Amino acid sequence: MIIATMPLEGNRSALDGDPADERLETARRAVLSSFSLNGLDDDPELQAITRFAASMCKAPVALVSIVEESRQRFLAREGLQERETPRDISFCAHAMMGEGAMVVPDASRDERFADNVLVTGPLHVRFYAGQPLVSQEGTPLGALCVIDVEKRPAGLDDFQREGLAVLAQAVMRLLEARREDLRARRAIADREEQLLRMIDGVPQIAWSLEASGRFDYVNSRWKEVTGTEPPETADGWRPFIHPEDVDTTIGHWAKALAADEPFDSEFRLRKADGSWSWVLAQASPVARVNGEQQRWFGTLTDIDEVHQAIEARDLLAGELSHRIKNIFAVVIGLARLKAANAPEHKAFAEDMADTLYALSRAHEFVRPSGEAGQERLQGLLAALFAPYRDRMGQPRVAISGIDSELVARAATPLALVFHELATNSAKYGALSSAEGTVELTISDSGDNLVLEWRERGGPPLTGAPNNSGFGSRLIEMSVSGQLQGSWERRFEPGGLVAELTVSKAAIAP
Repeated sequence: MIIATMPLEGNRSALDGDPADERLETARRAVLSSFSLNGLDDDPELQAITRFAASMCKAPVALVSIVEESRQRFLAREGLQERETPRDISFCAHAMMGEGAMVVPDASRDERFADNVLVTGPLHVRFYAGQPLVSQEGTPLGALCVIDVEKRPAGLDDFQREGLAVLAQAVMRLLEARREDLRARRAIADREEQLLRMIDGVPQIAWSLEASGRFDYVNSRWKEVTGTEPPETADGWRPFIHPEDVDTTIGHWAKALAADEPFDSEFRLRKADGSWSWVLAQASPVARVNGEQQRWFGTLTDIDEVHQAIEARDLLAGELSHRIKNIFAVVIGLARLKAANAPEHKAFAEDMADTLYALSRAHEFVRPSGEAGQERLQGLLAALFAPYRDRMGQPRVAISGIDSELVARAATPLALVFHELATNSAKYGALSSAEGTVELTISDSGDNLVLEWRERGGPPLTGAPNNSGFGSRLIEMSVSGQLQGSWERRFEPGGLVAELTVSKAAIAP
């Protein structure tokens, strides 16, 4: 039976009684609010419970009723078109306060409800049975009830009472599960909001990119710096990257994206005023599912001041290098001038001038000039041996084998070692003869490099030279001390063979 809709006017009845303690009611409203019941009207699961309750109790009406401050609302209804009624005529407001089911066999004879408009009016309510809906905190929320227009002196049988209690528990399990889900969602939302506030507060531009290639988040720093809305895709960054940097940067990004590897690049970013500022872009793939990359998180950090400091440092280093080069030139000139004025010291002065010249060449090699071919081992050796050429202008020292990067601290000891070898060869060995040559071979030996100096075509050896001369001690000191290696020399029939073993760690970055 469907009870027809009718206007309901509240009338004061025995439902009013003594008002509940205001503090308890305030606490009840807070618990009720935590369930966020809006949107649960006619929920399919609750509807199924009410239909089963009506069928089980053979009643035309069944309701999931929630008692609010001034009304009772029906989250699920069977046999009733009304969605709510005033609280002051609510049977469920009484039922929810009990320990078990409240059963009213004949409401017309119950002093609490005899004058209630639901009883005296067209709805003609006679029988009511309601099982309290109580939260985990023990707070009454409403009732699961069944209603009939016929009185039932026998009320409910035991099976129906137990069934109504079980169904009420099912209602509360559903509501509690939904509340826990809402709490979890709120906690996640709160953490996300806190995280977004934190990210918005950092000085970097921070962003998140979906696997599809679209940005789903860019913090407010982007607009502050560039003056524009964030681009939708990574390709949309092109107009903001300096033309000289864009191809390299986009290329690095495409490579990192394809390889699913971290991205790191420096480029100039266009700012809101049209100027360019150096930034460090870093990003990593995260949130992997089944081994597949799902999104990228990245930042842009302003490093313009760092670049300016580096440029200022390089300018200062260049100026210092220029001054040192001039000092070398002055000292070499003075040594040769003194040699011209003191013939008895000419040999020593010339030897000293040649050594200073070798150091000057080494300094020229490592100074911050930006010239091609520098910062490589073979580049330094080629510069040192450039003066040693035959009549056709061809090098007399042939360099072969592997090459290596070279740190500045290794240039000076290497220059001293090979200057000493070349000078001795020019005085006594292969380079003293017009047809003599030297082969310098560089080979890899694990953690070390082996540099073999082999002279050919020099004058015949009449015996091994003294091993304790200044030149030998200079080579020994340079190789074993600064280059973390060792050396040995052999005087073979074809000429001197010197083998230097140097640590890669001592010469390479």
